[in-house]
Amino acid sequence: MKTLILFALFSFSIYMGAHAQLEKTAFQTGSAWRPEIDVRSDIAIVYGANDRPGMTFQERVNSWRDHGYQTHFMTGIAWGEYQDYFLGKWDGKNHQDIGQVERNGKVIWHGGGVPYIVPVQSFLEYMKTAIIKKVIDAGITSIYLEEPEFWARAGYSEVFKQEWKKYYGFDWRPQHESAENTYLSSKLKYHLYYEAIKDVSSYAKSYGKTKGLAIKVYIATHSLVNYSSWQIVSPEASLASLPGIDGYIAQVWTGTSREPTYFDGQKKERVFENAFLEYGSMVSMTAPTGRKMFFLTDPIEDWPRDWGDYKLNYQATFTAKLLYPMVNNYEVMPWPERIYTRPYKLANSKEEVLIPKYYSTQMQVMANALNDMPLSENRVTGKNGIGVLMSNSLMFQRFPDHKGYDDPQFSNFYGQTLPLLKNGVPVQTVHMENLLFKETLKDIKVLVVSYANMKPVSADVHKYLADWVKKGGVLIYCGRDDDPYQSVMEWWNTKGNQFKVPSDHLFSLMNVKPVENKKESVGKGAVYLIKQNPKEFVLNANSAGTYLDIVKHAYKNDAKAGELLFKNSLYLQRGAYDIVSVLDESVSTEPYKIKGPVIDLFDPNLPVLSEKVIKPGEQALLYNVQRVKDKTKPMVLASASRIYNEERNGKTYSFVCKSPAKTVNSIRVLLPAKPADIAITDNSGKKISDYKTSWDMSSNTVYLSFDNNPDGIHVLISL
Repeated sequence: MKTLILFALFSFSIYMGAHAQLEKTAFQTGSAWRPEIDVRSDIAIVYGANDRPGMTFQERVNSWRDHGYQTHFMTGIAWGEYQDYFLGKWDGKNHQDIGQVERNGKVIWHGGGVPYIVPVQSFLEYMKTAIIKKVIDAGITSIYLEEPEFWARAGYSEVFKQEWKKYYGFDWRPQHESAENTYLSSKLKYHLYYEAIKDVSSYAKSYGKTKGLAIKVYIATHSLVNYSSWQIVSPEASLASLPGIDGYIAQVWTGTSREPTYFDGQKKERVFENAFLEYGSMVSMTAPTGRKMFFLTDPIEDWPRDWGDYKLNYQATFTAKLLYPMVNNYEVMPWPERIYTRPYKLANSKEEVLIPKYYSTQMQVMANALNDMPLSENRVTGKNGIGVLMSNSLMFQRFPDHKGYDDPQFSNFYGQTLPLLKNGVPVQTVHMENLLFKETLKDIKVLVVSYANMKPVSADVHKYLADWVKKGGVLIYCGRDDDPYQSVMEWWNTKGNQFKVPSDHLFSLMNVKPVENKKESVGKGAVYLIKQNPKEFVLNANSAGTYLDIVKHAYKNDAKAGELLFKNSLYLQRGAYDIVSVLDESVSTEPYKIKGPVIDLFDPNLPVLSEKVIKPGEQALLYNVQRVKDKTKPMVLASASRIYNEERNGKTYSFVCKSPAKTVNSIRVLLPAKPADIAITDNSGKKISDYKTSWDMSSNTVYLSFDNNPDGIHVLISL
């Protein structure tokens, strides 16, 4: 065994020396390398440490390394194929009792034979010694712990009751009996996974050191917006300051973002807006701590739809993530084996269909654009500096409903954010847990706060907020403060504190008693009180007027930040890329127009347009040829393949393109003049004559299309 481990580490060091790459793009896969799923990102995240029939875990890892990939590792921290632990093979004890259990006594299953787990200490020891150690021994130095999730509706198992007694010092209380019990139950769930991540990540770091390896640990997680909406509890923001955590994958995709929301009295899917807020919450979670962030999108989802639905919603979520120019690391897709090789049963049909060629081409154009996507200091058009405070405690009030409290479709959150976003304001979210970092509120002019659906996690939160207001910040507090969670057993009403509701403590630090809809000066700043729960701004039609008026007034007159103009679009320039979303349900139905020549990256044929018109409810990703600095230099501007080995020799330009087998390439190449000849050959040198080509004079670009090959297609252009 020692010989095998040493060989793996030696092979890994040779691999790293020969294949030093960026760690900008990635995908996750449970499969060994196959030509049909050779995505050509920088990183292949190998999922699961189990051996497979006829293939060991080490062989699966090596299959990706042998094809030029950096290999990372991912596994579930709340569920997984851990039958050797559940059934007693690992330590001789049966652990089937650690599943998360609902009130009716039923275990919550992730899949066949795989429960969602209460992370007791024996499971953490298994994770460390049976999984993490094995992975590090295989020479992997980047580990992703996926989805630390505890369902809000769970909390009735015997092991959970035992953990309750350890944590609180008194016997378990059923969460359905009171709001306080619900809050305490969720707080414990949060604590259990916080400690689990802390323990496992610390072990990974320390064990890696014994092997001379610097281990990085990332968390792959849904956003706080989605977990709160879907009634799941997770440590989320608190992990960003753990020394053992190096970053996150923001798991945002059509499945999370299509969760219906209320706005202007209507409940429906608002995929772009939801995705924008989800990605934003992940940015605010990590920005002050400098942790690395990968943004995920998925070109399909778990539920049967149709390919047109997948395409439209993929474009919406993709655009949303690109509107955050401070992030340029991406997981371009999960499970390429699912996307490329498994027929999908379409909605309202018994037919199963493989991904259409037009869609796989478009998807690969978009994924390869991510390899090129730059960071940018530009910001989305519209007034920046308006924030909405959020906290892990948003997850503590989600299930079940209690007398005096309900929050349909998480509307107290969307009541604060959607009225602004729908009017073209790129509203930011601010994590309460990060207020101790000065950078958190550095660029915020107006902060909206409500304790209708969350509660402050400590008295220090209010000290930071009060200090920020006194120095010139403007705080708008929205809420009736009449929900039953206002009086749960917490810091504001225990250990000498006797505040009836937590906002009383906040206002006492600022020495004000706010009057509804009236400004109260606090030092150089100001406080406003809107005595409505934010959900009221969206559950009913035409109900956000007062809220928007106060935000506009506070932004202009108190924050001195300028006129807050409303519009129906969000636009961002990132290098040569134009990224646009035009909002429906907004102040206008006018389209957004961009003058060309621009290449439409949401069209698999990569047309060059003299003008792009984007209508309300639509998004666009364009390559703006006008912003290419040196138009005399031949270069690939857009491609459904990754480009290698570019050579420019006087009158010739050549390159190699690689992409998954059984897909079609689509490329647009900038040239100083119309090409005299184009020669295309496969990796063996055989000439390919079956290709499409056309010349566009307006952009000085040539279009090429031919079948892809992961071994590489060589293109030689003579000028």
